Amino acid sequence: MVSSKVQNGWVAGGDAEDEQPVKLILVTGGVISGVGKGIISSSLGVLLKANGYRVSAIKIDPYLNIDAGTFSPFEHGEVFVLDDGGEVDLDLGNYERFLKVSLSRDNNITSGKIWQQVIQRERNGDYGGKTVQMIPHVSGAITEWIQRVAAIPVDGSGKRPQVCIVELGGTIGDIEGMVYYRAFDIFKRPTHRDQLMSVHVSLLLDPKSTGEAKTKPLQNSLKQLRAEGLNPDLLVTGYWGPRRLQHLQGSSPPPGAERPRGYCGQAEAAPMDPSAALHSTPNMFQWTQLSELCDTPTAVCKIALVGKYVRIEDAYASVNKALKHAAIHANRKLRIEFVSSEDLEDGADPKAQAKAWETIKSCNGILVPGGFGDRGIEGMIRVCQYARENKVPYLGICLGMQCASIEYARNVCGIEDANSIEFDKNLDPVKHIVIDMPEHSAATHGLGASMRLGRRMTVFLTDESKLRRLYGKGAVEERHRHRYEVNPKIVPVLSRAGLLFIGMGVDETTTMIEADRRTESSAALVKMANSADNGFAGEEALLAKIDRLCERGGDGVTKTAVRMEMIEMKDHPYFVGVQYHPEYLSHPHTPSPPFLGLLFAASGQLEAHLHGKNPTPMDLLAEHGPHLA
Repeated sequence: MVSSKVQNGWVAGGDAEDEQPVKLILVTGGVISGVGKGIISSSLGVLLKANGYRVSAIKIDPYLNIDAGTFSPFEHGEVFVLDDGGEVDLDLGNYERFLKVSLSRDNNITSGKIWQQVIQRERNGDYGGKTVQMIPHVSGAITEWIQRVAAIPVDGSGKRPQVCIVELGGTIGDIEGMVYYRAFDIFKRPTHRDQLMSVHVSLLLDPKSTGEAKTKPLQNSLKQLRAEGLNPDLLVTGYWGPRRLQHLQGSSPPPGAERPRGYCGQAEAAPMDPSAALHSTPNMFQWTQLSELCDTPTAVCKIALVGKYVRIEDAYASVNKALKHAAIHANRKLRIEFVSSEDLEDGADPKAQAKAWETIKSCNGILVPGGFGDRGIEGMIRVCQYARENKVPYLGICLGMQCASIEYARNVCGIEDANSIEFDKNLDPVKHIVIDMPEHSAATHGLGASMRLGRRMTVFLTDESKLRRLYGKGAVEERHRHRYEVNPKIVPVLSRAGLLFIGMGVDETTTMIEADRRTESSAALVKMANSADNGFAGEEALLAKIDRLCERGGDGVTKTAVRMEMIEMKDHPYFVGVQYHPEYLSHPHTPSPPFLGLLFAASGQLEAHLHGKNPTPMDLLAEHGPHLA
């Protein structure tokens, strides 16, 4: 337990912090976007948590979109989904993974949200007939939003955070961000001056042609920041040119690099100095041990990630991280081989096609992630067939599960031209393997925030499955982001042919399902899913339960009461599909079970692990090492 201490308004431990305003750390960027604000923000949070502080985080994205839900993966990377269904910037995924917190959609501020709120207030007459202006009305709405959200508990303790890290996206000087800097004017007042710490992340250019680092862009970014009324209390710089480690101001610059002067000078006593409050030894044991475990493995495990957006790795940021988390626990050095599913299709360039298949065949496991639209789908279906026929460990996520179901219907069940109505709107109904959900139809509800989103419950229908043993419990809550699902009318056919649907959910329209919020029909379905086997045994018990649930599950067109959540193939080392996105809840210390299963299967360790004969390195640390306070 960290002892109570107070330094320059910082409090850790004890109860005194309940009377203190939440402290803010504003992280801004200079020179270029993508300079590392997200990783710096997350790392600051880890250090603060290790010293006993409760920490939250807010990401400000100055674009006019309401949220990230309609973004192209090629332009913005993945869309991260939160428990409440919020579709947000991928940086919030970093915050959750680093800080072990659960954030809400309000932890992602966009200009679209702010403008929407201000215009609604104006329409309601909340401004008393005054002219609505950028300052003070828009800037005031931003400040109000930050202070409200910063105080929301996020770590499961029910206690409000003591520190909130606020990352402002973009680069100093961007016109979109100007009003956000003005929103922090309140913290220049004497009564609020000790509530804000400013951290600026910027760049030192190190062109080979000059032979020395150039600080002018960095100085200009600091000059612009000062023009907005902010003096950074901490400056973090990185180098562009020869690859060098990021360093904090005060560390030795590289040869020939001039240390920036004159633009970061603060008073002798900084308004908030975290280093003054961090005199106790931080409890970083799990992180330091994790770091060492990352460097320990020598055996390589290659996973083929076959997707639609492989030109940009950030399109699968959480999937990549979840694979890395699992690899640590499987004690393997991970190599992700990115393969475009389009290269596996008829009509692809022969050389690209040959190279794609060569890559896939060299890998120990295959993963097909989520996506939208018909581009590259036939390539995904072909790789599902390859994994099935050649007993290669396979994990299909969302679209990857749907493609596996389509492949099985075509090539095992003999349903010629079976498909998803997402890809073929004129499909014969008897060939509808994947259908849309009427309550989530884009044609009716638009594209934005209209999918089945957020954290929802899945009930295992049998204890005799690999996924059930990997999760270690009879029901799980995972995050979803989809508009289409496997047709429950076809599920009994697929299951009796060997593609077992081992987990189902219900048609709740709210997230975080609780028993007292279920409809009567949904509660009856959950009870049926949890019911005994009614005299059947083994696989027959599962098949009988699937029949009963799918019969009660609606007509598959206008109404679907049960949701197909998990598949597992018979007589296969590891062929698993999930409709949800398990990558969103993966953490370095607690990897996602479906990903862990894939890495164990791909490295030949799965059966030993399932029978308790193969503890992971982190299992051993948890058993023998010290724990976080």
